Amino acid sequence: MKSSLAPLAVVALALVLGACSTEKLSPEAERGRQVYLGSCIACHNADPSSPGPVGPEVKGSSKELLETKLLRATYPSGYKPKRPTSVMPPQPQVEKDIPALAAYLK
Repeated sequence: MKSSLAPLAVVALALVLGACSTEKLSPEAERGRQVYLGSCIACHNADPSSPGPVGPEVKGSSKELLETKLLRATYPSGYKPKRPTSVMPPQPQVEKDIPALAAYLK
C-alpha cells in the first residue's frame, strides 16, 4: 500500500516546492511549468536545471529539441545528447504544450 503512494508524494512535493518559487512566470511559462511537473518529473528533476534519476537537466532546451525529442524520440540534426541513452519514449500527449514547455525551460 505504501509503495503505491510514493508517486503521489513525489508529485505533491514537486508542486509544493514549485509554489515556493519567487520567480514570476508569464502565463505561457506557468502553463509549461504545470505540464513539466505533471509529465516530466518522473524521470527529470523537479528543478529542470538539475539532472534527474533517469533524465538529464533540461533547462534551456529549445523548442526544436523539445518537438523532436518529445514527438519522435530522436534528436535534431547535429545535436549532441547529454546522455548516450535512448530510454525516453515519444510523449505525444504534450504536443500542444511544447511552446509552453519551451517558455518554461528557457
